[in-house]
Amino acid sequence: MTGSDVTRGGVEGARPGRDALTGAHAGRRRRGGRGRGRGERAMVPEAEFSSYYGKPILNRPTWKALDIAGYLYLGGLAGASSLLAAGAHVTGRPALARTAKLGAAGAISLSLVALVHDLGRPARFLNMLRVFKPTSPMSVGSWLLMGYAPLTLAAAATDVAGRYRPVGTAATASAAVLGPAVATYTAVLISDTAVPSWHEGYREMPFVFAGSGATAAAGLALACVPAGQTGPARRLAVLGAGLELGSFQLMKRRMGLAAEPLEQGRPRVLLRAAEALTVGGTALGAYAGGRSRVAAAVAGAALLSGSAALRFGIFHAGVASAEDPEYTVVPQRERLAARSRPDGADPGA
Repeated sequence: MTGSDVTRGGVEGARPGRDALTGAHAGRRRRGGRGRGRGERAMVPEAEFSSYYGKPILNRPTWKALDIAGYLYLGGLAGASSLLAAGAHVTGRPALARTAKLGAAGAISLSLVALVHDLGRPARFLNMLRVFKPTSPMSVGSWLLMGYAPLTLAAAATDVAGRYRPVGTAATASAAVLGPAVATYTAVLISDTAVPSWHEGYREMPFVFAGSGATAAAGLALACVPAGQTGPARRLAVLGAGLELGSFQLMKRRMGLAAEPLEQGRPRVLLRAAEALTVGGTALGAYAGGRSRVAAAVAGAALLSGSAALRFGIFHAGVASAEDPEYTVVPQRERLAARSRPDGADPGA
């Protein structure tokens, strides 16, 4: 199907007696109106946006929300926790280091379980390791996880056992090196799809996920570590919240029409909750997290919940944007119109 098949005013070339406006999105009205004076009655019904016979242009993502949104969340928590663990290890904060190491190992293990559960069979994940394809985010991510997960397990196991400390130190440092990639590669993965509300945010999405992962790791530390050792976690929460919220607002402004699903329905509720929880948890942790164990635990729970709400909100917004043809067709037409102007000519032409 080409862009000419879809119009904001209906289906081109529709024949009398053959109604093409059928389907879930056939009743979507075009915003605004032109040529209508105040008090005048429209002689023709307002045009509606539809695709060919009301069918979606993109296939709806079949990923399970709990599995894949959870996978996105847990990967960010794991990657940022490895960085926090390395910093705590170097600065002599054993309780913080152990919590972060265990958090990274547990989160990456659960993320792999969620991924395999969504795939249906473990063999499907193993099949992705048959080749290494640098141009495929899924291939790169699969190999990244296979290298990162054993390092986190080794770092946590040696810390708990109190043995083989040189091995544990090396594993902790290596996991910290891979941590930023683990925390952000899932943003590249979903942005590489044709889903409008994911693809259009490709520039800022990795920064959003990096900040969200940092707040999650800080939240886990605040919830589980004695207040006297939470200094690095509280600072990480401030940095992560600033990066997450700032990048997210910038992303929404740049996305244009594709940002609409982020402000509607379930995604809107989740993302507003994510913002409130992140801001509130960061403020509480920074103000009282170093003095009160209870305040630190509440702040940590808020930060963990806020990070999860962000990932689930972005996931559901992407699904909604794929179901509505407007979010696919209108941006395509706008890009074609921009290329046709002299100042917006395609440099590759």
